[in-house]
Amino acid sequence: MREFFRELVHALEGGEAAELVSVLESSGSTPRGTGAMMAVFPDGRSTGTVGGGNVEYEAQKLCAQLLAEKEDALRRFRFVQGDAASLGMVCGGDVTLLFTYLPTGDEDAIRVFRRLMELSGGSGGAWLLRRLEGEHVTAMEAAAAGEADGKLLGEKPVLADGWFSVPVERPGRVYLFGGGHVSQALVPVLSSVGFRVVVYDDRPEFADPALFPAAEETLCGDFLALERQVHVTADDYVVIMTRGHQADYEVLCQVLRSGARYLGCIGSRRKLALCRERLLAAGFTEAEYARLHAPIGLPIGAETPEEIAVSVAAELIGVRAGKLD
Repeated sequence: MREFFRELVHALEGGEAAELVSVLESSGSTPRGTGAMMAVFPDGRSTGTVGGGNVEYEAQKLCAQLLAEKEDALRRFRFVQGDAASLGMVCGGDVTLLFTYLPTGDEDAIRVFRRLMELSGGSGGAWLLRRLEGEHVTAMEAAAAGEADGKLLGEKPVLADGWFSVPVERPGRVYLFGGGHVSQALVPVLSSVGFRVVVYDDRPEFADPALFPAAEETLCGDFLALERQVHVTADDYVVIMTRGHQADYEVLCQVLRSGARYLGCIGSRRKLALCRERLLAAGFTEAEYARLHAPIGLPIGAETPEEIAVSVAAELIGVRAGKLD
């Protein structure tokens, strides 16, 4: 979302107005859920998406009219059977779109979008809050964790007490232990779907930022002393792909009780069975080990580094969306 807001700021500061389109509500089969955003500019170009297809086309046409009139709007659209089928959906659904006119040089909007860009670099999450009165946005703020009513700062968009809150940067990072070929394939995939990734390896040649241009940070250190550079929180995801069994075990001993949202380890079932025996002998419980996704990734028959990257990314997306434990 950082690039989305950067383009909005660039346009508003550069003498352009914009129409900000947001999915306020959705039901049935719609390609994008509540909170999805698109911005449309006077020359017809756009950034972001509210789902594509005929609904997005109609929304863009309405934006041209609203930009000319400098107006806001609230409209309900229906994905009819033909439009839904063209998007690969079994049936249609309804979507309510909020259209907000942003004038050239809108100082409040620029301030909010700049703060959202800044918060996107942290680990605590970022939310766009808008006060609604009918079809009009009467106030807009950017919030970090703890800066607003907790019920507005959840993992999913919420409409409560007249406020529409959308998480634009979810809290937490992916800590990826091991910088080998699978990790090198995985980092760009995770980054492309909104995960912030920190790569950690004990070999300088594999903890090279040049190998991981999409990573937020690349660290080199001892696998036996993660606490010197890493602090795993309940919002974080841990992915273990080190160079061998011993290093995997060393990392697991330090993260298994971390409370991380997700723990996963690559390896064969035989290797993982041996690792489980060692962990139980070291005092860890079956319940603690059961939190570990092992073998890591969805069971789709992945073999190459690129295929494994897809299976792991899909599993993390499922956990983030609340569809997988």
